[in-house]
Amino acid sequence: MIVQRATLQNCHTATGTVVVIDVLRAFTTAAYAFDAGAEDITVVSTVAEAFALKEQMPDALLMGEEDGLPIPGFDLSNSPAELVDKHLKGQNLIQRTTSGTQGVVRSTHAETLLTSSLVCVGATSRLIQELIPESLTFVITGWRPGGWGDEDAACADYIESLLSGHKPDPEPIYERVRQSPPGRLFSDPTQPEFNPADLDYCLRSNLFDFAMLVKRENGLLIMKAVG
Repeated sequence: MIVQRATLQNCHTATGTVVVIDVLRAFTTAAYAFDAGAEDITVVSTVAEAFALKEQMPDALLMGEEDGLPIPGFDLSNSPAELVDKHLKGQNLIQRTTSGTQGVVRSTHAETLLTSSLVCVGATSRLIQELIPESLTFVITGWRPGGWGDEDAACADYIESLLSGHKPDPEPIYERVRQSPPGRLFSDPTQPEFNPADLDYCLRSNLFDFAMLVKRENGLLIMKAVG
């Protein structure tokens, strides 16, 4: 199996099995939504697309952020802490984020498309092993110069280690997430809009025993929990 890394800038070239990673916080939030009972999550690129789709799916809830901040008119923000003890059984969601959902939308040549974060690394690695792909690409959605995206790279490293049959100590991974530029926002008292509890909920590896698979259906990108 050929394993590669990509960013939002070049993930459109990735083929085979593609795993789009966003630890802080898109695909951690999505995982908590599934744990709360969500039926599926339709992934979109822009805020305008989300509102337009909501008109077609009036019972769906809008979830996401823009530049890390809640979007006026959305039902849920990009916060796993907000979803703890939430009841979403059978609910359809529409998700838009600045990094995570962009990776899904831009991975146009993926044959199998997954999303992941630390909370579901084990299930993600098991599904990849079942698929036996010839090529595997991790999309590091948070990548930017200056160390941005190391939290997503750490998650990719974790999954790669599991695929190799190892049982890595998660603590060094957690520390990389904490010390990444976005991770530090959650401990910065001058950034109260970034809830420290979100970071705590993101740093729980193998919390959920499902992977998140995205399929193209009727022109939409629909994510579901599998496993």
